[in-house]
Amino acid sequence: ACTGIENIDEAITLLEQNNWDLVAAINGVIPQENGILQSEYGVETLHGPAYGPSSHSAEASSAPSSSSAFRHVVPSRQIVERQPRMLDFRVEYRDRNVDVVLEDSSTVGDIKHILENELQIPASKMLLKGWKTGDVDDSTVLKSLHLPKNNSLYVLTPDLPPPSSSHSGALQESLNQNFMLIVTHREVQREYNLNFSGSSTIQEVKRNVYDLTSIPVRHQLWEGWPSSATDDSMTLAVSGLTFPCHRLTVGRRSSPVQTREQSEEQCTDVHMVSDSDGDDFEDATEFGVDDGEMFGVASSALRKSPMMPENAENEGDALLQFTAEFSSRYGDCHPVYFIGSLEAAFQEAFYGKARDRKLLAIYLHHDESVLTNVFCSQMLCAESIVSYLSQNFITWAWDMTKEANRARFLTMCTRHFGSVVAQTIRTQKTDQFPLFLIIMGKRSSNEVLNVIQGNTTVDELMMRLMAAMEIFSAQQQEDIKDEDEREARENVKREQDEAYRISLEADRAKREAQEREMAEQFRLEQIRKEQEEEREAIRLSLEQSLPPEPKEESTESVSKLRIRTPSGEFFERRFLASSKLQVVFDFVASKGYPWEEYKLLGTFPRRDVTQLDPNKSLLEVKLYPQETLFLEAKE
Repeated sequence: ACTGIENIDEAITLLEQNNWDLVAAINGVIPQENGILQSEYGVETLHGPAYGPSSHSAEASSAPSSSSAFRHVVPSRQIVERQPRMLDFRVEYRDRNVDVVLEDSSTVGDIKHILENELQIPASKMLLKGWKTGDVDDSTVLKSLHLPKNNSLYVLTPDLPPPSSSHSGALQESLNQNFMLIVTHREVQREYNLNFSGSSTIQEVKRNVYDLTSIPVRHQLWEGWPSSATDDSMTLAVSGLTFPCHRLTVGRRSSPVQTREQSEEQCTDVHMVSDSDGDDFEDATEFGVDDGEMFGVASSALRKSPMMPENAENEGDALLQFTAEFSSRYGDCHPVYFIGSLEAAFQEAFYGKARDRKLLAIYLHHDESVLTNVFCSQMLCAESIVSYLSQNFITWAWDMTKEANRARFLTMCTRHFGSVVAQTIRTQKTDQFPLFLIIMGKRSSNEVLNVIQGNTTVDELMMRLMAAMEIFSAQQQEDIKDEDEREARENVKREQDEAYRISLEADRAKREAQEREMAEQFRLEQIRKEQEEEREAIRLSLEQSLPPEPKEESTESVSKLRIRTPSGEFFERRFLASSKLQVVFDFVASKGYPWEEYKLLGTFPRRDVTQLDPNKSLLEVKLYPQETLFLEAKE
């Protein structure tokens, strides 16, 4: 009665999402202005019509003392829906690192499948190592390994030879080369000279030829590709083209119906006929002929498998089946659907750097709509739409055919976009499907820019995508500006912090140098003091050991010596002529002039007295009766 929800499963899902809080569940699915606002102490206001058992209960709800029919009731057992746990893996292989994000319900084989696409190595050749819980096989469920949030693994390929450095250098050189492709349009007999780099893919060449010849890729019939060019995703450098010039011929396939013998004969000189022949009949409905009936097969027989399993536990697995079934029905030329949960698609589209953000396109499929087949084959699989979506959008898909899947998406829609958008999708009739939702991420919420219904044309669909892109580009430029300003502020702050750190280090180094210098000066001063003290002690010792100076009236022979210092001062002393020369040296040393540092020179003749034998007497060295000597510092 409150929400118009008639499906009991959807109602129970909404209650579980809100922990069985009835008021919160109602407010989540109906517009807020018509909702029931409940405060911490009970129901405060009830806008719009009364949704109680009677008007009396609604009136009573406004009284503080009365009980409300919508008062929060804590259940005896709360049921909380388990959210899937995401695991991050950093996988190392030689000089590459690959980041893989999977739910814990995935298997080891799922990791290998992703690595097979990233590393171009067959999964059977991989040995995935680094597990902390023993050996595992491809069927091991990640949940059973009790892994942490972040994990590091590495890949070994013992059966594959190591890469050759010369080969990789030659490949890099080929990627940098430019190839001249001379393409002849068979029907109009016209040649096009096209230049492509070696890193371009064959698919890019075909799309460029589509722009020139108006022949869609899936209708192009080629001649001249080398036999090694077996995949449209292959680069020209490794495809085996003749360098620098290679000739090709392209034409339009005249008839999709070929016998086995014709097909085998044509495969001898034609390579890579793009996509399945079933796409040639995408316009057959204009003549009242269904796709399946053209070959005598009923449409229901072509759709044995549903697009998406009902009640799938893992959204990623459901999207894998959706992509595989979509390719089997409409060919390989279709949008690249994001494999993962809707939350993961949000993360990929909205929460990277501003320059890397994209719009999110949600495709809602419905098998029972009469518009689905035409929309998918003619609009969604058109070359221009596929190319534009791949460049500017993250595309996520969901199948609304099964009621359980429909209820599950409406729950997700309510949680992420609000009740108004969920109500809009809920009221869409089956014949209005499929729907294409254009979502733009904003700072506070996600905004639905456009809801495109299935009854449209390629040109109108492209125009609406481009209009949404213009709005997004304007917002993106503002986000880029804000992000650049924020990064500039952070860079300035980092530079200031670095300059401050360098300044602190310089101050600390200067302070330490000063402390070392002071310590060295102190040490030298201590040494100098110790040396002075030692010299003073020696001087005093020598002074005390000198024999007494003889008196002038002594009866013994006395020698009078006059000694001049380097500073010009003189000092005199009398010595016994029989005294040894060493006594004179000790006397001079007691005055602060040790004979190890100074030499004692005579005048006439000039001679170095310190070179004489110190044990000889003054009389023997002819320093009698008197002599003037000079002190001179030794070099």
